Amino acid sequence: MKTHTFRGGIHPNEMKELSNKCPITNVFPSTKTVTIPITMGGAPNEALVKVGDIVKRGQIIAKSDKYMSAPVHASISGKVKKISSYLVTGNMEVPCITIESDGASEEDFMPPLDPFTCDTKDAIARIKDAGIVGMGGASFPTHVKLSPPPNTEIDWVLLNAAECEPYLTVDERTLQEDTAKVIDGLAIELKLTGAQGIIALEDNKAYIRPLLIEEINKKGYSDDISVVLVKTKYPQGGEKNLVEAVLGVEIPSGGLPAAAGVIISNVGTACAISDAFRLGKPLIDRALTISGNAVEKPCNIRVPVGTIVGDLIPEVFDLKENATVKIISGGPMMGFAMPSTQFPIAKGTSGITFLTAEETYLTDESQCINCGKCVDACPMHLTPVLMKNEVLADNLQTAKKFGLMDCIECGCCAYVCPANIRLVQWFRLGKNKVRAQMAAQKAKEEANKGSAK
Repeated sequence: MKTHTFRGGIHPNEMKELSNKCPITNVFPSTKTVTIPITMGGAPNEALVKVGDIVKRGQIIAKSDKYMSAPVHASISGKVKKISSYLVTGNMEVPCITIESDGASEEDFMPPLDPFTCDTKDAIARIKDAGIVGMGGASFPTHVKLSPPPNTEIDWVLLNAAECEPYLTVDERTLQEDTAKVIDGLAIELKLTGAQGIIALEDNKAYIRPLLIEEINKKGYSDDISVVLVKTKYPQGGEKNLVEAVLGVEIPSGGLPAAAGVIISNVGTACAISDAFRLGKPLIDRALTISGNAVEKPCNIRVPVGTIVGDLIPEVFDLKENATVKIISGGPMMGFAMPSTQFPIAKGTSGITFLTAEETYLTDESQCINCGKCVDACPMHLTPVLMKNEVLADNLQTAKKFGLMDCIECGCCAYVCPANIRLVQWFRLGKNKVRAQMAAQKAKEEANKGSAK
């Protein structure tokens, strides 16, 4: 069978064998508490509960009236112990709600809703009310993604089953263990968009293809859903790369997949959509991979959203003594290095990776030798070496012309750089400066409008 791909990219050690044979197990934090970020995708939410309140599993505890928002629910039943700032992925401190379990496991789910007979407006409202966001990491509100602008025709829904990030295998396990749920969630998305479905699967997981096809045929979706193999290469799962590989369409600079008639959905997101309709269950649990050679027994687990990573040690998994030199929320290519395990698992947390010295780079940067390897590796066809030079010189407008804002921060350039230059960190710094300038300009314009009245 033909496999599809894109130009550029890299082939890092996959390291999937550490955990891809481990079934997903349901676990609970040893402290019986969760610390849930008030906002996990979209516009900022406001807490609806106060310290001392008793909440049920599935109850909304934070929300916003803004359309571009996703409510947050209690992932366990119990008492609200604290509402305060806490360190989260990305090394930011954000408002969080800490709940201590009462052991009752009382639930406050929505009533089930038939996605194929209900009104489209009600179906979109159900997805929003369930707090569903993209579970591949970006955490973009799913109800917004499934509601493209008027006159935007969606031809395809791509289920991103590539899982190209090294070490992570939770999607691989989900495709095998919850095949029916994955297909059901994708079918619901097709119903809402009127599109055709494609499951894009990296060929290192080709053995799963017969399972998917069997379920597709069993449910009568063979005319609506196909399974396409893409080459095992990083970052094959990047949205723009996946569209280019599968459909041969290039999304323009600054554009979204919807502009090309495509919506991309994650495996976990599809499962969450199915649960929201069939069970009335909001997005309150998160399956993820715990891996890296610093872990005694890598595994795939499912936890209540808000579980502190450190509360799973050593009861759920343990670390080898003095082996961990880097803790990453996510995978090693696009994840965020964290100072400790004291941070919560959020809706977009696909894994936690514990790396040894042999698995990571701890060397200092040296002088760029202008070898051009970063240019060859860049899947977005950018020139990282020139972008970095302009960011370093604070020439942000020139950096933008070289494609700074189109960088997807995949890390391919840094991976191949013989000088060990932290290119992604430079690009994040440049982007933050650009966004700060844009925010300042917008505030200035608003102030001028106000003074002109």
